[in-house]
Amino acid sequence: MPEHDLQSQLEELRSQLAQDTPLTEEERASLQAIAQDIELRLANQGVVDQNDSLVDGVNLAVERFEVSHPNTAITLRNIMQTLANMGI
Repeated sequence: MPEHDLQSQLEELRSQLAQDTPLTEEERASLQAIAQDIELRLANQGVVDQNDSLVDGVNLAVERFEVSHPNTAITLRNIMQTLANMGI
């Protein structure tokens, strides 16, 4: 079930990226990189990776977007929670 939640949250993040949200190219690239990392994680569900870079990246993005893009920050927080529930 957490994988389904993560997939839904990834779709929400992709939707936010597709909207005409005022993001700099750097911000957009950062969010796209996170989305790609999540897709890779979902594709390799059976492979347990001890690399914390995904969680760290999401956490940094939450801090970065908290004030300027609160809806994106909420989506990223939900992703962090789901990753934690998955043991990642």
